[in-house]
Amino acid sequence: MSVNIQLDRPHAHFRNLDFITGKVILTILNNETISAIVVKLEGESKTRLAVSQLPPEEQLVQALGPRGRHHAELEVHKLLYKVSTVFPAEHLQRAAPENSSYTLPAGQYEYPFQFKIPFNNDCHNNSLFANSNNVAGLLGEIARATSRHVKTTLPPSLNGLPGQAEIRYFVKVTVQRPAFYKENFRATATFNFLPIEPPRGPENRRESYARRQYQFAPKIDVPSKSGPFRKPTAPSPSTVVIPPNVSIDSRLPDPAIVNCNEPLPLRVLITKLNGSSATIYLQMLNIELIGHTNIRAHQLQRTDSVSWVIMSASNLRMPLGSRDNLGPGRDMEIDANLWNQIPIPNTVAPSFETCNLTRNYSLDIKVGLSYGSSNNINPELTIQTLRMPIKIYSGIAPPPELLARMSDQWPAQAVAQPQLQTSTHTPTSGPSQGFHPPQQSSQSSQFTTSPQTLPEDSPPSYDDAVGNDYGPVDGARRDYHQQPQRASYPGADGKGSGGSGVDERLFPDSGRP
Repeated sequence: MSVNIQLDRPHAHFRNLDFITGKVILTILNNETISAIVVKLEGESKTRLAVSQLPPEEQLVQALGPRGRHHAELEVHKLLYKVSTVFPAEHLQRAAPENSSYTLPAGQYEYPFQFKIPFNNDCHNNSLFANSNNVAGLLGEIARATSRHVKTTLPPSLNGLPGQAEIRYFVKVTVQRPAFYKENFRATATFNFLPIEPPRGPENRRESYARRQYQFAPKIDVPSKSGPFRKPTAPSPSTVVIPPNVSIDSRLPDPAIVNCNEPLPLRVLITKLNGSSATIYLQMLNIELIGHTNIRAHQLQRTDSVSWVIMSASNLRMPLGSRDNLGPGRDMEIDANLWNQIPIPNTVAPSFETCNLTRNYSLDIKVGLSYGSSNNINPELTIQTLRMPIKIYSGIAPPPELLARMSDQWPAQAVAQPQLQTSTHTPTSGPSQGFHPPQQSSQSSQFTTSPQTLPEDSPPSYDDAVGNDYGPVDGARRDYHQQPQRASYPGADGKGSGGSGVDERLFPDSGRP
């Protein structure tokens, strides 16, 4: 006997409110007695941390604890758990007594199934399934029960942190056989999941920014030496160029939100702060996206970082500004064509928070500047780094009728309109490296709200505003990929029936409920 799952896959990934449909294909060579065929839609978040993976100071704290230096923790949350019995049929289940079994003759059988992906996780109600028979590693580490749960939108599929963290979604079928000495047959089919983005606020013209200032050092001209036929000469005051003092800004719309698979809506501005007549040259530009994953496994916690280079260019020798825009206080904008045709890589997951995993992002912009004239560029090169915290959204907008329903349940007049204040930020300078130190700031236009105007209740979540009457979201689907992994797991409990018995996932399950 063998069992497989065949998913109807019109998309590279699924999202909230999508229907996952497919069929279970059961092949029997001889008469077989079975009691039921159960299909489950599951999503789980697993983390595993050892003390040796923590920072040294944390290792010392854990070594003094009751479990010592060499223990590891495994934490599992069942984010999604739906069950459907495809055999026997519903009318047979009602008519037949409990624990009935059925003998099927040799042949091939197909049983269709359908699930709908909800908005939010439900690990609090599924904690019993998450911690029973969840084992990882060669030493048989068992996941302990946890009481820390966060109800949020389902997080995206996530891998790339081998042996530490994984979020996966899959459909699993179990062919249950009544005889205690016969193993149940199982198969799984994994799929990628990309959530619908949270509701956004109204559009505005504000910008969030990071800023640094830099004062170039004056050029030191050495007087020419005297000789038998010439006198020593000093540089003419008219030829001395005042070194520029510049401000470097990186700007994004406020709030700083970037969509998956889209170019960065970034602006980089250079402002000359003094009356120097020298031309500013862009010599180097590097834009890097950094993802910070906070991993928790009970009392153990660490942050892992991964980066994607969006663009990198050097030896540009690009003059900034025009003849009419060289005065102090005028912005010189770097040509956005250097990056605005490059989308964020399709392996970048949206920002999310779940019970044991959190993913945040920051954007690092390195700008290399020099100054001089077209035929005499000063050798001094400064590289200033600007870092901006950002959020990445999936770019999948919620249905308009859903937003309308949420606005009806959470009227705009419940919150008084905040008083906007224009924010101007000029960093101060002081003695430090180089001639004047770089100063960095990161902020956005601020607003103040009186405590009396704040609402007593938080806005409704998608679950509060949405029922089962909403269908799949229309519109283009984002390109989102994970590292290749096996889509099915044939055989009886991972052994035999055409399967190799080797599970290539990050956290192999030796026990499956």
